[in-house]
Amino acid sequence: MSEAIELAANGKRRRRHGGAGPLAGLAYTVAAVCLLPMLAVVLAAVTGGTDTVSHLLDTVLPRYVGSTLALVTLVAAGTFALGVGAAWLVTMTRFPGVRILEIMLVLPLAFPAYVLAYAYTYLLDHPGIVQSTLRDVTGWGPRDYWFPEIRSLWGAAAMLVLVFYPYVYLLARAAFLQQSSAAFLAARTLGKSAWAAFWTVSLPMARPAIAAGVLLAVMETIADFGTVAYFSVQTFATGIYTSWFSMADRAAAAQLALCLLSFALLLAVTERLQRGRAKYHEAGKRQMAMEPAQLRGWRAALAMLLCVIPVVLGCVLPAIVLFVMGLGGEQDLLSRRYIGFIQNSITLAGTAAVVTLMAAITVGFFQRLRPGRGSATAGYVARLGYAVPGGVIAVGLMVPFAAFDNALDAWMRATFGISTGLLVTGSIWLLVAAYMVRFLAAALGAYEGGQSTVHANMDAASRSLGETPLGTLRRVHLPILTPSLLTALLIVFVDVMKELPATLIMRPFNYDTLAVQAYRLASDERLEGAAVPSLVIVAVGLLPVILICRQVGRNR
Repeated sequence: MSEAIELAANGKRRRRHGGAGPLAGLAYTVAAVCLLPMLAVVLAAVTGGTDTVSHLLDTVLPRYVGSTLALVTLVAAGTFALGVGAAWLVTMTRFPGVRILEIMLVLPLAFPAYVLAYAYTYLLDHPGIVQSTLRDVTGWGPRDYWFPEIRSLWGAAAMLVLVFYPYVYLLARAAFLQQSSAAFLAARTLGKSAWAAFWTVSLPMARPAIAAGVLLAVMETIADFGTVAYFSVQTFATGIYTSWFSMADRAAAAQLALCLLSFALLLAVTERLQRGRAKYHEAGKRQMAMEPAQLRGWRAALAMLLCVIPVVLGCVLPAIVLFVMGLGGEQDLLSRRYIGFIQNSITLAGTAAVVTLMAAITVGFFQRLRPGRGSATAGYVARLGYAVPGGVIAVGLMVPFAAFDNALDAWMRATFGISTGLLVTGSIWLLVAAYMVRFLAAALGAYEGGQSTVHANMDAASRSLGETPLGTLRRVHLPILTPSLLTALLIVFVDVMKELPATLIMRPFNYDTLAVQAYRLASDERLEGAAVPSLVIVAVGLLPVILICRQVGRNR
């Protein structure tokens, strides 16, 4: 009798935890893959020797530090000003066109910064349309006037600000919409002007959300390679690529990657702490919504102009310029060569999106099934990739797997007289792993956002009916989470289509994507040709932005 009771209890326990063991193993494997590039960069940098460090300190490191910090400062200030200003205007005031502009302000997210760089170089560089027209009209020679240099640190910062300010705008807008009017009106009754009340009341209450948006823009800035490389701005991102390819100095690349990794992780920790303190502004959340102020006359015209400028500069004007460039680019999208680029891009993006989504489901469901320190650690490690630039991930994966391939090849030669070559290094799967590490945080965020709508009672009901955890995931969670999963899939797909530094370093031989083709043509100063693949990338990038715009429209 006791044996029957014990067997029944064991069966019940297996049903309750069925699949949890393999799921835990998969979740920890995903976390280990995400941690591997960071550990490999640290190990390669430490074993690289002091000679390389001394050489870097004497030559390029001070310049890389100065350029990177200057770029970060400019982008942080620019995204704050544009994002917060636009968010305040569309949420707290009413003027002609505000309903359309609050949606259109998100559109620059569809453009990679390096694509904007190509468009504005074609427009503003010395042989470009603007300066050529200026010389034709005035009769000036090349040395008779001064014109701002687009290929500069300031130019790179402007491109990045125009692309990244929507991060700040979206978070600041959400924070302003959640604020009660009580504190703002109290400040007005105490004699504060609307401007003073904004600075002393509304802005401090929205500070956590704004800081999170600015930090996100800063992390994307330090990860950017295409823009700074094209504008010849020497940052850590360009230094890693130059050391790896041009100088073939793996130790220098690893040590530069470690510097950039340290800065990125510092920003990630800062953002995490900032989110942890973000609850203090909830005191401003009450039922009394803020009543928007109706603007008229010159105030309405000024507000509309301030919101139109970032949309025009970040989306409308570049799209027009790229289209005009593409007409004279002599690049045939239907040619076999371009069809190959498109197929390569879609194959990589589709494979990476599916793998990343499966990894996100594994880690996210494991956290829900087994809440605790282990699952929380796996989830935190899996999210670290969003703070690590693509170039750092590429170096972190190439170093250990290149060593593995070389060791295996040497052993096979010595033992069997057979050369295995490079089995892992330079393969599509290693590149897909890099994409997964880089974009897993985005997929996890979308998955967990949908998972929060699945009440715990649904899990309990499913389990009480004898369903295993994996059965509950398959039959209950996944059908409910389909919209969130599609969103995550689309976000990762588009991010991979735009990704450049990891693709440049890790792609298989003669396996080029649209992003690589655009970068190569632009590097050869064939900007009209670079416009064609750039337009395709932008068109694909519009898909998730349209989803965000629909969400913005619903939350008005």
